[in-house]
Amino acid sequence: MTAGSLSADDGELDRATAAFARVGAAWSPSFSPDGRRIAFLSRLSGTPQVWIVPTEGGWPEQITAMDDPIGAVNWSPDGSWLAFSAAPGGGLNTQVYLARPDGSGARRITEGGEEGTQISGWSRDGALLMLSSNRRTPAARDAYTYDVAAGKLTLVAENPGLGEIADLSRDGRRAVIARVKSRSDSNLYLKDLPGGGETLLTPHEGPGNFGGGVFSADGATIYLSSDKDRDRIAMARVALDKAGRPGAIETLEAREDADLEDFDITEDGATAALLWNVAGRSELQWLDLSSLKTTPGPALPSEVASALEFSRDGKMLALTVGGAAAPRDVWVIAAGGAPRQVTRSPHPGIDLASLVRPELVSFPAHDGLTLTGWLYRPRGVHGAADGPGPAVLSFHGGPEGQERPIFRDVYQALLSRGIAVLAPNVRGSAGFGKRFVNLDNGPLRADGVRDIKACRDYLVKAGVADPKRIGIMGGSYGGYMVMAGLTEYPDLFAAGADLYGVVNFETFFKHTQPWMAAISTIEYGDPATQAAMLRDLSPIHKVDRVKAPTLVLHGAHDTNVPVVEAEQVVENLKRRGVPVEYILFPDEGHGWTRTPNQIRSTVEIVKWFGTYLK
Repeated sequence: MTAGSLSADDGELDRATAAFARVGAAWSPSFSPDGRRIAFLSRLSGTPQVWIVPTEGGWPEQITAMDDPIGAVNWSPDGSWLAFSAAPGGGLNTQVYLARPDGSGARRITEGGEEGTQISGWSRDGALLMLSSNRRTPAARDAYTYDVAAGKLTLVAENPGLGEIADLSRDGRRAVIARVKSRSDSNLYLKDLPGGGETLLTPHEGPGNFGGGVFSADGATIYLSSDKDRDRIAMARVALDKAGRPGAIETLEAREDADLEDFDITEDGATAALLWNVAGRSELQWLDLSSLKTTPGPALPSEVASALEFSRDGKMLALTVGGAAAPRDVWVIAAGGAPRQVTRSPHPGIDLASLVRPELVSFPAHDGLTLTGWLYRPRGVHGAADGPGPAVLSFHGGPEGQERPIFRDVYQALLSRGIAVLAPNVRGSAGFGKRFVNLDNGPLRADGVRDIKACRDYLVKAGVADPKRIGIMGGSYGGYMVMAGLTEYPDLFAAGADLYGVVNFETFFKHTQPWMAAISTIEYGDPATQAAMLRDLSPIHKVDRVKAPTLVLHGAHDTNVPVVEAEQVVENLKRRGVPVEYILFPDEGHGWTRTPNQIRSTVEIVKWFGTYLK
């Protein structure tokens, strides 16, 4: 069959593939003040919207019904409001709304247009909503508070790049400001309010990752995550003296095999829940903040957890949990209890027990660096004795992202067609320490591109893949890796799928949002001083090497990786007669939020590889 052709059998296969893309998800839990209900996000209606469900479980109620996808929801501590953000056309110029918990009285509190605003959280009395916005300048996101009763927006801190209010003290006299200096360096600052000075809380040299920034109940301590003077991110604190001057960073709990991914603290300041990222899998731990004694949390029902939130009384912890064979859902853990599922995402036509769980594999890079990846083998394929078959390399975005064993509809659909998947974490990936995540900065990116061949060679040497039937796919920075692989190693891949990927650093820096460009110069290179290097690293200048049929998918409203990146690839391949198919989603931004678009994307990707690898 030829690409794009459909027979009756093809139509049936497409319907089977679409079932994987219809698997639901629920995420972003936020408790009501009394802990009896949870607001969350789900695309049950076809696009992510706000829903509410009783904490004890039951039928969820849809709260919003907007045309645009909802990106976050946060219930005010006084119970009066739901704050949520919506992305017009799926883009990054997100707007913030307030609505009553029953959905009534909804109003937009941001200005619209090119303004992009994110919700940071609420003051503990619910009077102030904390926001970050680029309304002052497109090149930065400043920190604001919004007084709900007065309808007044107040600038709290100007930021040179990305920044937000991490927390407000209970007396309203201080704020912790979190700032991203570059994609490999962040800091926390203590700011006196209103309009007072700032003090750096996290002095360090070189790259650094600092998050959290939560005040203790008495305001005398700030809890944070920190990798200062260590490779892995740990749980830490900074004590303030009576004059409000910060002391040194004190590590409270650390692991040599894991990064602290998230934490939350009970309202009374007695207990912290710590979420560790162990090579991609999640582990939960409790920390008594008085004795500093730790105890293991319960075993999680699936591989990956996120979005920790304690109820206001501290008796329950809500979190999102999902895995390779389990959709994301909201779970609750009561004190001393086991996780209990609150939402149940639909999976019509899909037997979850039949889904493939991956194994974590490791292999050497060209320079001996150990790389890892999640290997998904089709059912019935156990090793070299079964003979090599078709396979696809799948690269995550970021580049400081991480491939983790979560449900991927396109993986499971490929596996159902007998196509194996290796999803690697090449150098530059997060979750493996500070040194590893910075191994692809600037000119070192060439080593990251060489990792593509190491991943491909592993599949062949392990007997998983037929060397003539290997594909490559990825989204965002993963799309960059696709085009880098097809240009640097044109004879090693039989087909590619580039999803909203960077192909030309010159046009990326010119057309992406200014704040994105500003924080990306350390990661990629500075176009003002390193233009020649960025040109050498841009696949568009080697696109005449591409031989493999290439599928290109992009969102028309993508302001992160603008659509000009896709257009350059398609134009060049068409001109040279390389098989190429271009799908532009008119109602999406950077990635797919709407179920019909997710279905089409998955069907087309699986059809593409099914055609050219088999």
